[in-house]
Amino acid sequence: MLSFIEHPPRFFRRFFPYGFWYRPQSQKTVYLTFDDGPIPEVTPWVLDVLARYQIKATFFMVGDNVRKHPDVFQQVVSAGHCIGNHTFNHVRGFRMKTDDYVANVELADSYIHSHLFRPPHGQFLKRLWKALSPKYKVVFWDVVTRDYNMRLSGEYVLGVVKRFTRNGSVIVFHDSLKSEERLRYALPKAIEWLLGQGYRFDVVD
Repeated sequence: MLSFIEHPPRFFRRFFPYGFWYRPQSQKTVYLTFDDGPIPEVTPWVLDVLARYQIKATFFMVGDNVRKHPDVFQQVVSAGHCIGNHTFNHVRGFRMKTDDYVANVELADSYIHSHLFRPPHGQFLKRLWKALSPKYKVVFWDVVTRDYNMRLSGEYVLGVVKRFTRNGSVIVFHDSLKSEERLRYALPKAIEWLLGQGYRFDVVD
C-alpha cells in the first residue's frame, strides 16, 4: 500500500493519460517539485539548498500562503524557479462541486499567475480535469517522498527517493511546517545522491 502512494502504479496514471507524470530525457533527468508553500520558516531554506547546488525546481503554491507571504513568493520567483497553482486553500477535490473547485483554483491564480496546476492530496476527478485542462497543464508525480508524514524518519524519506527515482521522475517534497524535520534531513542528501547517480535537474514548464 505504501508503494502505491510513493510511486503511483501504471493503471492509476491511465485515469489522466495526458497529465504530466514523468518525462524521460536522453540524459537522465529528474524534476524536483515542492508543494504547499510558500512559508517563511521553510521556503527560504529550500531556496538556499537549491542555490548551493545550482538547481532549479518547480513550486506548487497555495494561494492563501502567497497572499500572506508575498515576500517569500517573490524570493522564489526572483531565484528563477517555476511556479504552479496548488489551489487557494489546499482543498480536496473529492469533496467539492466542480464550480467551487474551479473558483478556488482561479482565486489562487489571481495571486500566482501560472499555467501549471497540481491537485492537493492527489484528489482529482474527470469532471475537474475537463474543467481545468483547457487552461492549465495538470502536473502529477512519479515519486512522493511522504516527507509530510510525521511518523516517518528523514532516512525513510531519503530511501523513497533512492528506491523509486528513474529517468524522468517528478519528485514531490513539501516546503511546509509539517514536513520540515524530514525535509531538512532528506533534501540535501537526496540531491547529492541524485547527482552521484548522474541525474540532471529540470523544471516543469
